[in-house]
Amino acid sequence: MLYVAWGFPPCRGGGVYRALATANRFAALGWKVTVLTADRETFHRFTGADLTLEERVDPSIEVVRVPFDWPILEADLRRWSKRRALNPKVWSKWRTKQDHVPFPETGYGPWRSVIEKAADRIHKAHKVDLTVATANPNVAFTPAYLLHKKYGVPYVMDYRDAWLLDVFTGDRLHEPKSRAARWEKKLVDSAREIWFVNDPIRDWHEKLYPAHAHKMHTVSNGFDADLVPDTTDRGPAGDRPLTFGYVGTVSPKVPLTEFVEGWQLARSQSGELDGAKAKIYGYLGYYAQPRADMLATINKATDDGVSYEGPVGKAEIARAYDEFDVQLLMLGKGRYVTSGKVFEYLATGLPIVSVHDPENAASDVLRGHPLWFPVTDVTPEAIAAALIEAAHAARTADEGIRAKAREFGASYRRDLQLDPRIESLAASVQGVAA
Repeated sequence: MLYVAWGFPPCRGGGVYRALATANRFAALGWKVTVLTADRETFHRFTGADLTLEERVDPSIEVVRVPFDWPILEADLRRWSKRRALNPKVWSKWRTKQDHVPFPETGYGPWRSVIEKAADRIHKAHKVDLTVATANPNVAFTPAYLLHKKYGVPYVMDYRDAWLLDVFTGDRLHEPKSRAARWEKKLVDSAREIWFVNDPIRDWHEKLYPAHAHKMHTVSNGFDADLVPDTTDRGPAGDRPLTFGYVGTVSPKVPLTEFVEGWQLARSQSGELDGAKAKIYGYLGYYAQPRADMLATINKATDDGVSYEGPVGKAEIARAYDEFDVQLLMLGKGRYVTSGKVFEYLATGLPIVSVHDPENAASDVLRGHPLWFPVTDVTPEAIAAALIEAAHAARTADEGIRAKAREFGASYRRDLQLDPRIESLAASVQGVAA
């Protein structure tokens, strides 16, 4: 199996965990896996790197790294051309147009020729029986399409997000006759299977491509059993000060300001939050440098126990969770938004406060959890009410309720999500034993 993913360890982006788990699971079930991805420098220079994740890659997997240029994010002025230095705005517009020539995707289009050539070399060296490509970026699908058209290799499109759909607003991002829409249609037409992370996104695509609905499957993210924090019962917190915690990337869509205001309100309204702390682990924004506005929002509430703890490696994440009495699930608004973080939170059995719009797809996952405290709307008042409820539960929930919470979460183990699809592919792909 050839697995194509722009973000693979040591990349620290949210989608890397799905990529790592998918490649590892195919290998564990007997496939010879080759991963085609970007070179390490890409992640060290632009997105931040998590070196602990590389240690989690199955040793049987061959990782082929190819160059990736990201000139629009180049901050080293010594690498700028004279033309760019003289007029950065004009250069940026020109660069964006150039990116779209080989493939309609800003920043990633030029990578198409690099990964297509690499995939062709890989197939000639060791015949590929199946390609699985994960997006975004959507250019990752192009090697799969090339091997299919040139050699008849079947492929799977694995969407961590969506291409034509804005998962936050529900709007369509590209017109039906756009290059992006035409590209997606021909990719969907030829794909063996198409995977989505939740039912709402899959349903949207089934309506768009009704003739191919039978190929579409929901493959939820789930949690990785070897990486989750301790799930043993910790018992009620009693009278000690509580620690609330968030782990993950704080994107600009996350209601960070509303949370901080709600936290301050809850502390002023309930004695159960006396001395309580709210610790935020992860990246503030998408890149290695924390966003100044987000950091300022957190720092304004330092006296109220809110703190930014910085990023934490996936392999050391249990240390962060061991501090928590309550987990904070902060997400941007969107009917199609789930987040992989929700599954990791479920594994702990700890109380969860959902600081996100009630219509988010994450609510579908959490509904029925005995220690789930959703907000009624994303306002400081509603957030404060949910925080106070969760604080009371952290102090009083008995062993029976906590056991039910852990049992609820156990069904979302990632291998349980992946195995049915991998087994089906093994049975259908020529030359691969089921």
